Amino acid sequence: MKTTNQFFSTIVVMLLLFNTAFISAQEEAPKRPEYITVTKTYWNSKNDSTMDEWKAVEKEYLEKVTKKNEYIMGSGYYTHLMTESSNEVIYVQSYPNWEAIDKAGERNSELEKEAWTDEEARKAFLKKRNSAYSIFHSDEIYATLPGAKLMEGEKTKDMVMYLRQSKLAFPEDGTREEFRTLRKKILENVIYKNEYIKAYYPSMHAWGADRRDFNEAILMDSLGDLEKMFDRSMELMKEALTEEEGKTLKKYFKGHGDYIYSAIKL
Repeated sequence: MKTTNQFFSTIVVMLLLFNTAFISAQEEAPKRPEYITVTKTYWNSKNDSTMDEWKAVEKEYLEKVTKKNEYIMGSGYYTHLMTESSNEVIYVQSYPNWEAIDKAGERNSELEKEAWTDEEARKAFLKKRNSAYSIFHSDEIYATLPGAKLMEGEKTKDMVMYLRQSKLAFPEDGTREEFRTLRKKILENVIYKNEYIKAYYPSMHAWGADRRDFNEAILMDSLGDLEKMFDRSMELMKEALTEEEGKTLKKYFKGHGDYIYSAIKL
């Protein structure tokens, strides 16, 4: 991965930090989710199911429960490509508001009983579903931010998600107006114009381990598009911002981690 992507990522990370009050016209409809939950778990090493069998089970649950749950706006699974552990499985759900997070769990239980009316059949299915994962997991809640680039239509195949989790510095001399102006430039001239970015979802810490967390999830068609995405972003960035504007933003950025996942099509 080329080092030129650092300048691009530094800028994009900070564009959204102080701009939650700014909502572009394209985001007024449909209303975006306010929160997402991110559950990190791991494959159960003792489970011998194939990937196709796992997908079939999760697809059945998706169709019979998750999609019918009015408190859940969306969901998705992401599996390891280039992360700390090859056993990682990430499950993301999005919600219209904070209250929906609790209500969604209760509604899932009701829908499970409707889908599998026989108690023994229901227990057997849920046991099979849960057997794919280890007993350990961790949870985080993030607040979504304006500026998402929504994917056109549904996924028709497994895609690639590049996730950059950055740590914010919160400088005392930062101003909201400065970032609002730069944000508009980047969204309109870089994110929305980059043909390799099929979807872009920014979020930041709401509840969890580190209040400095800022996430940028970018969906692409393939792993081969990753370098192309960075190269194209650099071209567009040079046209959109001056060198001085780029340097100003560096004071807001302190460390990051890069992760690449398969975005699973069930």
